[in-house]
Amino acid sequence: MKRIALLLFCITALVSSRAANYKQYYDDLPTPVKAVEPFTVPERTVSLPAFGGVADGVTLNTEAFSKAIAVLSKQGGGRLIVPEGVWLTGPIVLKDNIELHLNRGAIIYFTPDKRLYLTPEGRSKRANPCISASKCRNIAITGEGVIDGNGQQWRPVKRSKMSDVEWNLYLDMGGQVTEKGDLWYPWQMKNGYPDIATDAKTQESMRNDLFRIEQCENVLLQGVTFQNSPRFHVHPCYSRNIIIDGITVRCPWNVQNGDGIDLSDCHQALIVRSTVDVGDDGICMKSGSQKKNWDVWGCQDIVIEDNTVFHAHGGFVLGSETIGGVRDMVVRHNRFLGTDVGLRFKSGVGRGGKTERMFISDIMMTDIKDEAISFQCDYVNRAAGDNGKEPIITEEMRRLAPQFQDIHIQNVVCRGCHTGIKAGGIPELDCVKDIDISDCSIVYNTTAKNIDESTAKLRLTRVTLTPSKAQ
Repeated sequence: MKRIALLLFCITALVSSRAANYKQYYDDLPTPVKAVEPFTVPERTVSLPAFGGVADGVTLNTEAFSKAIAVLSKQGGGRLIVPEGVWLTGPIVLKDNIELHLNRGAIIYFTPDKRLYLTPEGRSKRANPCISASKCRNIAITGEGVIDGNGQQWRPVKRSKMSDVEWNLYLDMGGQVTEKGDLWYPWQMKNGYPDIATDAKTQESMRNDLFRIEQCENVLLQGVTFQNSPRFHVHPCYSRNIIIDGITVRCPWNVQNGDGIDLSDCHQALIVRSTVDVGDDGICMKSGSQKKNWDVWGCQDIVIEDNTVFHAHGGFVLGSETIGGVRDMVVRHNRFLGTDVGLRFKSGVGRGGKTERMFISDIMMTDIKDEAISFQCDYVNRAAGDNGKEPIITEEMRRLAPQFQDIHIQNVVCRGCHTGIKAGGIPELDCVKDIDISDCSIVYNTTAKNIDESTAKLRLTRVTLTPSKAQ
């Protein structure tokens, strides 16, 4: 009886340790936000080597991952342990009630063989994600290991963002350089694997995300490092009840489209205690077009707290797609050190939507390259090598103009930025209004404010803008 009691105690302790209490993040919120609901997966545990996995960095483990997940799924779910080692693999597809647990010292490293990521013909123009799930419940990735997307095998790089040493390292990999010599594509590489498109630019457009899920419910990412993605790193889409706790997301500072944590049309999410250091947006909220018969649209009921962003195009970013709207969101007690922009709101005609009940507070920033706070309504997303032509704006696109409103920003401290606050809307469209910024201290290097008051309505209260020369 004592042994049984001890076993039950251990199981209970394990379940409790994996089902953390997140109620503290919903104390004293300035607006009601529906809290996330912790969940568990079955305690059944298997290890990857039991299914033929070999951690030598040479053996391809795609089949081992697939078999292990299939066996666990058939039994109702459980935990797949990835021990210490380098686990070379193709795409991993998660199923209901599956936890992928990486022990400290474990590295999941995705193969450069692009053929393994191809979708069935005609289903998608983009390659399959490195790790994916669709219409699943109760999925988790936990532990202290690293998930590496091997993204340099997919991404173009701009010569202007490279030192001579770095540029020559890319040239040593093979690849193709444009006639102007301003861009390198991973095309006809020396690794011996074939290309999967007819030309370098088409293949570039097929780049995949490191972790992408769609229409899932109950998702936990905890402790793991996600790095070096071909495109976006952590990208939940049209999903609900998402907990992102204590992860690290990283890639080189100059990575094209190397977003860190992007939530696209997600409800009921919590992002806490995480660190981001990437080449594009740091922590970003997006909302695209509504999907027929999909019950989640827009971003809603989200708390983002106690995170650190080092390099990124923006520390906290909204956009550029905001079509479904963003509402009931609290962003507080975060740190941005060395981002291009601190708080960045960006969108454009044809991809804009409404913001409602957004509260941002207690944001600490240093060494911001451009603006501490920025509202931009003429944003245009450009792929690498884009010729820069302005898009043709139709009346239908104008009906989807940005509506940045009901946004409340308080207690921002920024030491060092080019411009303190920059904002501009679109004439006659009332895109930036009902924006309150209060109790902020911003030390700027060049410009205090660059606000187009005819198109952007901001209320500044007790906002101190100090030139750096005065300090």
